[in-house]
Amino acid sequence: MTLPASEILNSLVSRVFRIEDVTLGDPQRDFIVRYRGQLIIEDSATAYDQLDQSLKPLNITPLFRVENGRQMVILISGMVKPKPAKVSINIALFILTLLSVMFAGVMYSYRGPLPDDPLKQTWTLILNLWQGWPFAVSLLSILLAHEFGHYFVGRFHKTDVSLPYFIPFPFSFLGTMGAFINMKERPRNKRILLDIGIAGPLAGLVVAIPVLIIGLNLSKPDTLLNTRYTHQSGQAFICPDPTLVGDNYTCPDDNLLEGNSVLYLGLKYVLKGELLPAPANMNGSAVLYWLRFFFTGSPLPIGGRDIMLDPVAMAGWAGILVTFLNLIPAGQLDGGHVLYSLFGRNARKLLWFVLIPMLALGFIWNGWWLWAGLIYFLGRAQAEPLDQITPLNPGRKLLAGLVLVIFLLVLTPVPFIVF
Repeated sequence: MTLPASEILNSLVSRVFRIEDVTLGDPQRDFIVRYRGQLIIEDSATAYDQLDQSLKPLNITPLFRVENGRQMVILISGMVKPKPAKVSINIALFILTLLSVMFAGVMYSYRGPLPDDPLKQTWTLILNLWQGWPFAVSLLSILLAHEFGHYFVGRFHKTDVSLPYFIPFPFSFLGTMGAFINMKERPRNKRILLDIGIAGPLAGLVVAIPVLIIGLNLSKPDTLLNTRYTHQSGQAFICPDPTLVGDNYTCPDDNLLEGNSVLYLGLKYVLKGELLPAPANMNGSAVLYWLRFFFTGSPLPIGGRDIMLDPVAMAGWAGILVTFLNLIPAGQLDGGHVLYSLFGRNARKLLWFVLIPMLALGFIWNGWWLWAGLIYFLGRAQAEPLDQITPLNPGRKLLAGLVLVIFLLVLTPVPFIVF
């Protein structure tokens, strides 16, 4: 490819940028030319758009950077041209996830007889798959709202993003590992990165909170026994040991207690008038008990009271948990986008402030060790905007502060306990 003469590039750049010095690229460098100086247009976002449009016919992409307090314009060869996606893949994954989540839902909802053999139990549940629709509709509505929040805001800002890819996870207690969209090109600036990053959690919460409220109204508090919630509400989880199946059975390590966030605890208190789960005996200070239970999930309140979750309530709780996990401030997670929007490349220096608490909480819930490993090895990359000069405006800084408050409200130190 023949590059345009430097005089042409200098002329285009000088329309928006006062050039103080120029560094030409070479085969060892990944840029055509680098300019240091100062923008002459006050609105840096407008300056970037103007320069970008003028360079498109030349197949050149501009980058706005700041180095040692000096503004830079870097021109690189080529432009990102996303390939059309195969929507059939998105549809197929969604259908598989729908079936998987329906199966998880029927395990919560089925109240009929079950044969002793695990395979026959599975087949019985498949035949009654339709009974899982309340859970499936509730959970998938939350996930769809979350992902399409990202999608529509990305499209609004003319950033190429894919349709959601759902991840089926058969025979798990939720039936899915969530969904994601693929950002096919880098956002133009931090404002757009923030908007896309926060749109998903906010849209998901708008659906998750009403779903959780409806579900909690359908749920009743009862005594928490050392059996799966199944038999207290007639649910049909598969017991891997058929000799244990009966009117009242327990499968070892097959009991599930959902984790708590401030938001979840608060909604239970508002709707039921008590902090749940409540221990059978409150020994010592109630404040100390709840601080310990919130951060460690112990002591287990066996024999105390807890809310027996309706399938809709379980879906609402899962929606709150998904929001929390996505808001973890690291890497390509939504919270990582927010952090980068606020601190730029300095966000990487904050990674260990995320990993160290995860590693510590891993001694309580070992799933955090997996999360810490994934974030360390896969999540250190950031979605760096093309324009890193344009700062967040005051309104978006307030939105970022709101997201921090939401993160604290949905923070779930112990996502769930199996006992």
